Amino acid sequence: MDVQYIDTPAGRFAVIPEAEFRRLAAAAEDVADSAIVREFERKLAAAEEELLPSAMVDRLLAGESAVKVWREYRGLSAQQLAAKADVSAAYISQIESGKRDGTVSTLRKIADALKVSLDDLA
Repeated sequence: MDVQYIDTPAGRFAVIPEAEFRRLAAAAEDVADSAIVREFERKLAAAEEELLPSAMVDRLLAGESAVKVWREYRGLSAQQLAAKADVSAAYISQIESGKRDGTVSTLRKIADALKVSLDDLA
């Protein structure tokens, strides 16, 4: 590696060719990406993360009610979710249809019943 050293009052600097810098930067990025993938795989194995079908993600991105999408993904009826979350089925229906916004405490109950984070319902 062709390195030039420059001594300054602020310290010693190493100057390398741009191509070498780009190669090192890409390698550092690969290492960082690998660490992110390993952490995701660890969380997936520990059931702290889950993989979602693309159709479900498409529904969420299209703006469909997150409560409804997650409820259906979990295989629950509105009545079953209402019972698990200790809220009325009518309230679940109103949230899913957009007629009502759930309170934070109600959405927390629903999130817990669906085993998702509150952010997943936002």
